[in-house]
Amino acid sequence: MKSEKDIKDKKVEPTKAELEILQVLWIYGPSTVRFVNDKLNEQRDVNYTSTLKQMQIMADKGIVKRDESQMKHIYHVVEEEQKTKDHLLERFVDSVYQGSAGKLVMQVLGNKKASEEDIASIKKILDKLDKQ
Repeated sequence: MKSEKDIKDKKVEPTKAELEILQVLWIYGPSTVRFVNDKLNEQRDVNYTSTLKQMQIMADKGIVKRDESQMKHIYHVVEEEQKTKDHLLERFVDSVYQGSAGKLVMQVLGNKKASEEDIASIKKILDKLDKQ
């Protein structure tokens, strides 16, 4: 049986819809629901009330915080972008590639054309790892 501490320590993972909202907040910083909804509507049709409800749920989960000190509530991300992405990537690699980052990289490079710039960046990372 899980203790209360285990439940509190469990990391909340954003859903696909929540990640879309997080992307807007990561790019533009703290924002109103209207602003986030407008940015989402540039990609696909989204109702304002759906965005509002989603952001309220995210606040309840602790993914975002709501500043209610002004007339228009401002939402901001609780955890920094890189930390969230690192966690999601780690969970993905563990569940899909049995923890092997190498298998992930080989599949990505094998399935998708990498630009010369991408390959040069990868080589730099590998060189850096070799020197450690």
